[in-house]
Amino acid sequence: MGQPEIEVEIRWEIEPGTEMTFGEAEQVIRSVCMAIADKEELDASELSISLVDNKEIQELNKRYRGIDRITDVLSFSLLEGDEPEIWDEDSPIALGDIVISWPVMLAQAAEYGHSVTRELAFLTAHGCYHLLGYDHETQEDEKEMFSLQEEVLTMLGMTR
Repeated sequence: MGQPEIEVEIRWEIEPGTEMTFGEAEQVIRSVCMAIADKEELDASELSISLVDNKEIQELNKRYRGIDRITDVLSFSLLEGDEPEIWDEDSPIALGDIVISWPVMLAQAAEYGHSVTRELAFLTAHGCYHLLGYDHETQEDEKEMFSLQEEVLTMLGMTR
């Protein structure tokens, strides 16, 4: 397969702390997005990822999902619903936005006993697969989605 064309905009709305530098986090995020774009044979695409604090993710979770609690990752797919009337075929496909809670990501890495790198990679993959239309509403759907995520992480050597 050729090099996939995926543009990833990363927004830092929080200081990363000492566990990982900006550059390390961005490298993890980009490598996961590139691996998924390659694996899923995506056409030229773009997405944005925001790394936020718990207050921000709780507000977004409440506003858009009606759930007033902190969560680890939210995805806002632009592929859902009707296709826009105006679509420039030469432009990349806008997949949507992913929001990751940096403090939850750090806590989950410690709780699950694996690296911060692995947890960031997992949450990035999880968000990307949601943007592509996967969910985990049923046990069957969950098994499929988590299997795809683990394949990508294994490919990148980011296992537990």
